[in-house]
Amino acid sequence: MGTDFKMSTRSAVERYSDALIGLSHSIHAEPEQAFSEHRSAAKVADLLAAEGFEVERGVAGLDTAFTASFGSGELVLGLCAEYDALPEVGHACGHNVIAAASAGAALALRDVADELGLTVRVVGTPAEEVGGGKVLMLERGVFDDVAFSMMVHPAPYEAVAARSLAITDVEVHYTGKPSHAAAAPHLGVNAADAITIAQVAIGLARQHLEPGQMVSGIVTRGGTVPNVVPARTSAMFDLRADDLESLHRLEERINRCFTAGALATGCTHEVVKVSPVYAELTPDPWLADAYRRAAVELGRHPLSPEEELQQKIGSTDMGNVTRALPAIHPTIAIDCGDAVNHQIEFATACASASADRAVLDGALALAWTTIDAATSAEQRTRLLTRVADQVGGAR
Repeated sequence: MGTDFKMSTRSAVERYSDALIGLSHSIHAEPEQAFSEHRSAAKVADLLAAEGFEVERGVAGLDTAFTASFGSGELVLGLCAEYDALPEVGHACGHNVIAAASAGAALALRDVADELGLTVRVVGTPAEEVGGGKVLMLERGVFDDVAFSMMVHPAPYEAVAARSLAITDVEVHYTGKPSHAAAAPHLGVNAADAITIAQVAIGLARQHLEPGQMVSGIVTRGGTVPNVVPARTSAMFDLRADDLESLHRLEERINRCFTAGALATGCTHEVVKVSPVYAELTPDPWLADAYRRAAVELGRHPLSPEEELQQKIGSTDMGNVTRALPAIHPTIAIDCGDAVNHQIEFATACASASADRAVLDGALALAWTTIDAATSAEQRTRLLTRVADQVGGAR
């Protein structure tokens, strides 16, 4: 029976291939940043609505979030669709491929949803690059009845149980006192010096950071003109670590560096979190194994589990989803030469023939993983029991 379902979903992906590739290219051509993905979200939602999915827009109080559901089965699948882009380099992380692959998996499963006892739901999640759309949607109940969740992310390599780093984005703001930089510099309190001292402290701290911890940052406001002592400055930093516990220790250490800048110069300072904290990915082992079988059957070549442990894929708010419910976030390889995610050359590759193939293979691999889960009595019971226990605990 599983073979029949897989043949049906393969036929569906082939039937919708032009529409899915067109969706990927259309999103790629009009990149939109966090919480402003109005056209992109509409493109995905409109396609699914036209194919019989019940679409709810603006969910969780987020204008560019949506859900699109089909079926009434007790086993609820959540296919995450990302569609935000990066400033200047556009879709250099390939979220156009992610959105199209999730939509393709949903369309492939639509006609077999009733037989599989499924509710197929695409969860349109804005602001992955910054803003934490999935974290906000988790907190606001969008995933409460979801039994398991999946998505597939383009990358230079194929990894099934991909690992990521926990991350927090912070801004530090220093306030000093302006003065004439030549006539009365002694009357000023230099906020640019405060940032310099903080950066030096962070640079020296790097030697002693724990394995897996890292810090990167930019100055976002350094002053106005050189003949005025800078009174207000700002910088933004990404703090990453192997897991949330290590991230918390790193954050405490970096906050002391920020304080050092203020103490040394006499400035005041404020530290502001830019996004919700992203947890590390903890992929569900059974779902990862099922996806690996599907990818191999499609002729793809995932890294071995041992090789995967050596790879990191940056950070993602899908990590929070994997800590809340059984979920996976595999990567799917595209031909991108020497380029990596977040480079302009990778953005170009995300609208190539290789990326188009990733859309279709990714959709099918997600669909086949779902079929395996839905038709395994043991896994079905496991997934449904977790949801029932969660609902009962909430009550």
